[in-house]
Amino acid sequence: MLVIAAGLLSRRYPAWQPHVVATYAGDVLWAVMVFWALALVWPRARTTALAGAALGVAFAVEGSQLLQAPWLVTLRATRLGALALGQGFLWSDLACYTVGIAAAALLDAKTRPRVALDSRA
Repeated sequence: MLVIAAGLLSRRYPAWQPHVVATYAGDVLWAVMVFWALALVWPRARTTALAGAALGVAFAVEGSQLLQAPWLVTLRATRLGALALGQGFLWSDLACYTVGIAAAALLDAKTRPRVALDSRA
């Protein structure tokens, strides 16, 4: 929830932040949120699998912004649709997603309790 709040605040109050933060923080935090959402759904997944899946989701969402199907345009015109699916394709967003997911994966790898993968143990 903190990541979502920080991401929303980064978009709501851009004048209160350094330009680079105001420009890129929302995209970095959106990718972090995707990673943690997948970790919540698949708590036993390896960090690398979560990172790969999160990158796949993030890149697919960004790629979908190249599609201009009427139903997608209508969906993106809503506040929730714009937050979830974005507005337009940017190469820089792919870099932001990679940075955000790498940071989340590093934090996950350093803080996750180690459990035996073999259920017979």
